[in-house]
Amino acid sequence: MDVHDKLDELTALVENARSMPMSASCIVNRAEVLGLLEEMRELLPEEFRHAQLLLSDREAVVDEGRREALQVIADAEVERRRLTSETEVVAAAELHAEEIREAARQEAETMRAEVDDYVDTKLANFEVALDKTMAAVRRGREKLRGRNPDDGLVGTGHEFGHSPSEDFGHPLDDEVLPR
Repeated sequence: MDVHDKLDELTALVENARSMPMSASCIVNRAEVLGLLEEMRELLPEEFRHAQLLLSDREAVVDEGRREALQVIADAEVERRRLTSETEVVAAAELHAEEIREAARQEAETMRAEVDDYVDTKLANFEVALDKTMAAVRRGREKLRGRNPDDGLVGTGHEFGHSPSEDFGHPLDDEVLPR
């Protein structure tokens, strides 16, 4: 039984009490009223204690909620810093990667230019050597064309496996170099 039940009993006792004629007063049993009041007095400390427990629980719940809210805020701040740090690390890594790509591109360009120069130099040297060889071949052929078969030949041409007339009248001579 709680205080409210006792208050309801006390109210019913007063409402059902015999009224005094021509007055708003009533006659109640003193012992009954005092008994109900004493029972209420005994219940009140329990109710107050219960109310105080509820209030302290409420305070504890509110304090716990505040602590949890502060922890959530602290965790969020740590996460924000971590994400910001990761973002900065990623940005720095991307910048570094771009620098490496640019350096590699420039190095490849430099190497390509050096290789092109090297190949061009070798081809130019080869061209000069070929020109000298071609000039020597032309001079040798011109000498051969301009010589008579009897001009200072020691041999007859048979030592090379062909006759001297073959040296001066090869059918491809006109096609390779015009006379």
